[in-house]
Amino acid sequence: MNDTARPIARCLAEFAATQPADALPAAALERAQLNILDAVGLGLAASTYEFAERTARGLVAIGDTGRSPLLGRRERLALRDAMLLNGVLVHGLDFDDTHGDSVTHCSASALPLVLGVGHARGASGRDVLLAYLIALELDARIGRVARGTLQRRGWHPTGIVGAFGCAGAAGRLLGADAHAIAHAFGVTLSMASGNLEFLADGAWTKRLHPGWAAVSGYTAAGLAHAGFIGPSLPFEGRFGLFRMLLGEEVVIDRDAMLAGLGESWAVHDNGFKPWPACHFLHAFIECALDARAAPGFEPAAIERIEALIHADEIPIVCEPAAAKLAPRNAYDAQFSVYYAVAASLLRGRFGLAELDDDALADPAIRALAGRVSYRADPLSDYPQSYSGALVIHLRDGRRIERRQQLNRGTAGNPITRDDVLAKYRDNACRAVSESVAIRICEAVLTLDTAPTLDALIAALESA
Repeated sequence: MNDTARPIARCLAEFAATQPADALPAAALERAQLNILDAVGLGLAASTYEFAERTARGLVAIGDTGRSPLLGRRERLALRDAMLLNGVLVHGLDFDDTHGDSVTHCSASALPLVLGVGHARGASGRDVLLAYLIALELDARIGRVARGTLQRRGWHPTGIVGAFGCAGAAGRLLGADAHAIAHAFGVTLSMASGNLEFLADGAWTKRLHPGWAAVSGYTAAGLAHAGFIGPSLPFEGRFGLFRMLLGEEVVIDRDAMLAGLGESWAVHDNGFKPWPACHFLHAFIECALDARAAPGFEPAAIERIEALIHADEIPIVCEPAAAKLAPRNAYDAQFSVYYAVAASLLRGRFGLAELDDDALADPAIRALAGRVSYRADPLSDYPQSYSGALVIHLRDGRRIERRQQLNRGTAGNPITRDDVLAKYRDNACRAVSESVAIRICEAVLTLDTAPTLDALIAALESA
């Protein structure tokens, strides 16, 4: 498959078109179902927020009615509009899974795509799971080439990388052959987008990126399946994805990108989020919670705090300082090392409640956030993991130091299946009754044997 004479797009397309559903490892299927359950719970929780209502209102106003299902909402939309809204819902709380090496929120684009297209096509649960795994695999392999560089240049990998994963998954569900899926990747090159300007003022645009990736991938696959021609070198070409976004100096390790395709599965490296914040903050939240649990620790005794962070993460969660030190909204807070550390130390937790307006306005949190500073961390393992450390200076001269090299939720430091189920229940029950949440859970965790998505859709609509 990694014959150097063939374009990368063709090699990836052959994988997407020919990977047999009956050869999927049981462990990969089980993990895919667990990741999907996590994403569904987040979509349900997000459906209760203002951004969800406003997004739905806008899409209803400009679109046509349809039959595609939504997470936590009774109305149905046309397929592409439903994908867009479901992407907003899954990613809207920034509590969704992340593939570490590619720094991509994979499920936030893959689930809306496979749920929408799988339902429209009458696909089996196994075929939907295969398409989901294909999307994640492509996301991981394409995103790894960037190694975190996309963020430094202002791009959001989820919107860009996720579109190619969705093109491959959509092509598989549409029954496209490798030739058509390769063209779909070429078409996607003109559609994939997503930038980080939202960081300046906590705007809502990041929430759109995963759903737009699903829309772009599906549109590209549909066009290519009908014979539309796309560029043959969307990845390694002169104006291909990598050189266009990363510059001429980018190194495309073709062999590494294609090694083990169809044999090893990236879903196992797709980390769950224990806390609803940018993954770059998780090590700092954990360090703060661990320090707070120390016998005799009192937040009032803190003089100042240093956060040790990788240089590439600084522009995302430390700057601009004015917005990060005094978050104007939840999104500002979810990308603020100052706020995350202060709230965790003072409240002993970091959940959705710490993103409510009363928490954001808490004068004690704001005061402690003002005593947090940062410096570059030479010991960070980023992007292999989202490392971080805190040095807490106390007024009596003592120091409390905590370091987390491997953030929780990753393959090397996993949370348990029970942890994921508990997270799902907490999130889902913000929008539906416990009995409905259980019914949805059962439908997701038996997708591998489901003849269609009907049971899952019925459970989602029973709220």
